[in-house]
Amino acid sequence: MNKLLAVTTTIGSLEEAQKLASTLVGQKLVACAQISAIESFYHWEDAVQHDKEFRVVLKTTDACYPALEAAIRALHPYELPAIFAVALEHVYAPYGDWVEANCCPPT
Repeated sequence: MNKLLAVTTTIGSLEEAQKLASTLVGQKLVACAQISAIESFYHWEDAVQHDKEFRVVLKTTDACYPALEAAIRALHPYELPAIFAVALEHVYAPYGDWVEANCCPPT
């Protein structure tokens, strides 16, 4: 089994999150995407910012990560989008097989 990843990004509106998730699943760069509303505090342009955002968690494989990161960067409206991956360990094998079967490495 390929190494499985949970890739996370944040985005400013539900509509943008839904469009990003749908596009990435449709391109088979991810097997699934989950969207949740969050509240973010961060330092930007020499000030503390506070915004409502949406976290998008994307399930994929290590082999798909480079193409996935490029797609997120191309689609994302932020100047500096948060994009990071966490390797998944101890994954239920049938679920891991499903993730692998539903995200194809780019050819």
